[in-house]
Amino acid sequence: MSVEDLNAEAWTVYGQRQLNHGYMPPVPERLEWAPWEGVGPGAEILGDVTGKRVLDIGSGPGHHAVHLARTHDAQVTAIELSLTQHQRAISAHAGTPGGHFVHGDVVDHLRTAQPFDAAYAIGSLAFTDPHRSLPALRDGLRPGAPLILSLLHTDLHGRGPSTTVAPREQMLRLRDDPPLPTLMWVLAPRLWADLLTEHSFRVEAIDLLRPSDENNPVVQQLIHARRHRRRRHRPQ
Repeated sequence: MSVEDLNAEAWTVYGQRQLNHGYMPPVPERLEWAPWEGVGPGAEILGDVTGKRVLDIGSGPGHHAVHLARTHDAQVTAIELSLTQHQRAISAHAGTPGGHFVHGDVVDHLRTAQPFDAAYAIGSLAFTDPHRSLPALRDGLRPGAPLILSLLHTDLHGRGPSTTVAPREQMLRLRDDPPLPTLMWVLAPRLWADLLTEHSFRVEAIDLLRPSDENNPVVQQLIHARRHRRRRHRPQ
């Protein structure tokens, strides 16, 4: 089983457990890039998305996409590989004006979709090999389009990011059920910056978002990148 198949299976089990419990996160009043409310910026870092085509990568139950569609009048394609996570989204948000919920692989979707004006991923891009996802995003975003990524930096055990581009085990935790093993690319900011630069993105900033609870060791990276207006070519 590939890393991405293992991760898709874990998220499918996760989604089914949430369906069984009947849990749906509320649509937020502002876009949250970390698990803690009010930490970091909101949707403004995407720029003005009014009427623009925005890609939500690994959209889960769709609440972030619905916020952008309702509050910012964006045309949001919320793509999710896990069938049960997709089912959660459409069970609550099907018919939302400006919201388009797609079950599928983001790399496959970008091969045939019209280029997007912006894209973002909240905690999800690290479950896909960046050597697979970043070329697809390069080709699937318009020149100058923002790409905003929220990524794990330090986990619950205080373990910081890796210095090599390789996945490592991280557990998906639920309050009342056993944790689910996944494999994630939890990379140091410099590695993410190098990978994005290699794939025709300009990294504008990398912020570290921390909870107000000093006893919580989790830290999130928030990467502000932008598709180069011209594709960068490697020297021959």
